[in-house]
Amino acid sequence: MKQHKFAYLLSFVVSLLLFSSCGSQKMTSNRLLYDPAEVSNLSAKLGVRLSNLDKDDDENMPLYAESSLWLGVPYRGGGLSRKGVDCSGFAFLMYQKVYGKKIPRSTADLSRMKMKKVSKNDLQTGDFVFFATSSKNKINHVGIYLKDGYFVHASTSKGVIVSHLYEDYYRRTWKKGGRLK
Repeated sequence: MKQHKFAYLLSFVVSLLLFSSCGSQKMTSNRLLYDPAEVSNLSAKLGVRLSNLDKDDDENMPLYAESSLWLGVPYRGGGLSRKGVDCSGFAFLMYQKVYGKKIPRSTADLSRMKMKKVSKNDLQTGDFVFFATSSKNKINHVGIYLKDGYFVHASTSKGVIVSHLYEDYYRRTWKKGGRLK
């Protein structure tokens, strides 16, 4: 009789362990990826809709978070610090910090770099967006695409900001999008 109770108790404990481990896996696969309050604050700061349940947002949170730390940093030609940064310097720093990749420091060199050409409609988070903002119609400005038409860049007049590709100025000066392979 004692052996029967022991066997019953053992099977109960084993069953409990099996069912509880399955339950914890379910919870893990449905868990919140980032703290909802932090994601909400980041979304508001960038002006871009982000979700802590979106897999793409989750993968790109390092870019969103790092970019948000630079918002408002003034423009400074040749600058590479939070005291001042230019557009290519900003892209250079973001790619180094977020992706661990070294890219050319100048917009011209970056625009000539071998990368996959991407149309406006096919841009993905982290892609480069290039513009010709001078009268010479040569690429002289770069930003990093965020999502939903928004990109982050160092503007000469406002410093590091988030803008939209379909604002008149950027629609008119758009040249190309590019993705590092």
